[in-house]
Amino acid sequence: MENLDYIHNGQAQGGVASMLMQANFNVNALRPYVGSDGRSYITTNKEGKPTASPLTNSTATLRKDEWKYLDDAVVAAAQPRLRAVSDLRSRGLQIVIPNGLGKTVLETQSQSNISAAEITMDGLEQSAKDRPVYDLTNLPLPIIHKDFAFSARQLAASRNGGSPLDTTMATLAGQKVAETAEKLLIGALSTFSFGGGNLYGYTNFPQSISQLLTAPTASSWTAADTVQEVLEMVQASIQAYHYGPWVLYYGPEWSQYMNNEYKPQSDDTLAGRLRRIDNIQAVNMLDHLSGYDLILVQMTPDVVREVVGMEITTVQWESMGGMQLNFKVMAILCPQLRADQNGKTGIVYGSTTP
Repeated sequence: MENLDYIHNGQAQGGVASMLMQANFNVNALRPYVGSDGRSYITTNKEGKPTASPLTNSTATLRKDEWKYLDDAVVAAAQPRLRAVSDLRSRGLQIVIPNGLGKTVLETQSQSNISAAEITMDGLEQSAKDRPVYDLTNLPLPIIHKDFAFSARQLAASRNGGSPLDTTMATLAGQKVAETAEKLLIGALSTFSFGGGNLYGYTNFPQSISQLLTAPTASSWTAADTVQEVLEMVQASIQAYHYGPWVLYYGPEWSQYMNNEYKPQSDDTLAGRLRRIDNIQAVNMLDHLSGYDLILVQMTPDVVREVVGMEITTVQWESMGGMQLNFKVMAILCPQLRADQNGKTGIVYGSTTP
């Protein structure tokens, strides 16, 4: 996975990681700007407030409004590409890692259950004094990034001509970073391994529950078949002691079927019928979910969280004697999929392939 940088045991792997090591992981050190007084500044946090701090050992190239112009283009491009990630974060299913650039793994633990309570008349009988058993695991925290560049001449021409910088490359870079974060969560990328831990997505999580589906292209298929199979996915989650609430995901191949009539002469679509299943909160399409797969996810923190080590951010440095301005759009957005020590989870993966 060539677009991931990381830092391990004090050694940087990748160009951006090396520069961040030198800046003591302060990402704003790679976001210097020219103030109205012509001096160079970076933004620092002082007493909980963002503060402009002057640079003494280097000079900035971009003005503050030019940074804002680039940042707006990157963020606007990234937001539509983060459907599954946004579903988690909007529900509070996230864990924010302060100074995530300074950490390579997140240490987590799974917990076993304890025995049931006793029922007696006088309460004198001793019940079992068992304790939960904890198992520690590491979750890698890689950097997702994409590069682009301007020449110093392009920047000068933009300023002299009064026209803004062409943000096409910034927009595309923001899209690619967001797509990679989304694909990690879905499981559309290969498993990323580091530090004894693995990053899994919904479709490649080893503990996910499997469900065989009927493809809507099958000659005998009806929308009622899919409703029944989704009900079986819900039941499989319940049998694994995960009772919802759930979100059901489908890919673009399903769109024409999900938005078609559930039954002839019906006012309801297949997606509308699925939303009426008890405790399914939403039925959403994901751009990067392939084929006729379906994913049912219990939206609770014991099943899935998004680990946020760094929001989507753009950094900049010079090369070629200052003639080239290099930019890197980067983020630390990692899925954390969870199962208990018995391997039970609330993720059900439906596929037409046995």
